Amino acid sequence: MDLTMYEVLRLLFAVVLGGAIGLEREINGKPAGLRTNIIICMGATAFTLVAVRLGTELGAADAGGRIAAGIVTGVGFLGAGALIQERSGVHGMTTAASIWLVASIGVACGVGYYALATFVTFLALVALYGLMPITRMIRRHRRAQGIEQYPSQ
Repeated sequence: MDLTMYEVLRLLFAVVLGGAIGLEREINGKPAGLRTNIIICMGATAFTLVAVRLGTELGAADAGGRIAAGIVTGVGFLGAGALIQERSGVHGMTTAASIWLVASIGVACGVGYYALATFVTFLALVALYGLMPITRMIRRHRRAQGIEQYPSQ
């Protein structure tokens, strides 16, 4: 079984996009940072490439859907491991969500949906970076009003 140039490009694209999300997480000191997000995105891409090959070379038409469903479920459990429950609430929701999202970006890379993968990455970075000032403003307002603060994500 040879690795095609298209498969190499899809994996490299997954590294770049997973790395973009991971870099934001790393800069903000979150548990699932650069390396974790790259590995999750690459892994989802590799599984998807296997599914594509199974469908085209072996005629296993249902392999793609089953593998994608397995990725969604498996990464969901991985994300659940990032959650920490304390008296003040639950921490790690954004980390868990980003893990799940990075896997979807990997699947999109695996099937060659580069525009979708890039746009999802862009929107995620807007949500993670761009909305941070709004989140801080809301937290300051809640503190000023004496409303119980929810933990940072």
